[in-house]
Amino acid sequence: MPGNVTSQAVIAGTAQREREGWDDASRGNASWFTLFCADRTPTSAMSAGIMELSPAGGILEPHRHRQAEIYFVAEGTGILTIDGVETRISAGTAAFIPGDAEHSLRNDSAALLRIFYVFPTDRFADVVYRFPGEGD
Repeated sequence: MPGNVTSQAVIAGTAQREREGWDDASRGNASWFTLFCADRTPTSAMSAGIMELSPAGGILEPHRHRQAEIYFVAEGTGILTIDGVETRISAGTAAFIPGDAEHSLRNDSAALLRIFYVFPTDRFADVVYRFPGEGD
């Protein structure tokens, strides 16, 4: 839908979306479902989805991106690290991550960790993840 001038109301769930993800030592083993994204849905201004980290070891390695990001923990518990500061997060917790802040997330519990995330950009593809050792 690139080039759309107007957005439309969209209702989306993970059952209607394809699982994407990484299983890579430098990036982690996170998976996600892109719910709203201008190149997939008639939406603009924001992109959002659900990220999942597997029990006991799921991880999104430290990284940065230009855009700020919001996390909302929908299910589970884990450790969110932002610019070196670790915080335990659990269902009902929200976090604002400033643009270019280094952050990572790990699931150290025996249950699935599900995070709703939002970026202030039309397309998820506009978010360039920069991991150490990949040119950061």
